[in-house]
Amino acid sequence: MSATRSAADTAIQVGVVVLTLIAAAVHLSLLFPDPAFILNGLGYLTLLAALYLPIPRLVHYRCVVRLTLIGYATLTILLWVAIGERNLLGFTTTADEVALVILLLLEGRRMRSCDDDNL
Repeated sequence: MSATRSAADTAIQVGVVVLTLIAAAVHLSLLFPDPAFILNGLGYLTLLAALYLPIPRLVHYRCVVRLTLIGYATLTILLWVAIGERNLLGFTTTADEVALVILLLLEGRRMRSCDDDNL
């Protein structure tokens, strides 16, 4: 990808950041003190940092990190389907995670290859 990013690329990245922060916040604060939810929220924050922070050792692994975040969110969705509470918070958070997966897939598709993730 060229050094200049399109407005669509920026919008997708902002969307990924916002949706990931929402999922993390829900799991960290609203469902406190369950350790499984705390770890889930910390996992979201860790993967988000690995995806976008300019950490030299991780730059070449952004494609793998993106795929891991997709899998992580998908697993969270599937676990909610299997054992989650069917309430407004559960449905809203799951919708957030579905949108996150869609944006991550779209972002990955917009990249020509994993080698071009060096933004």
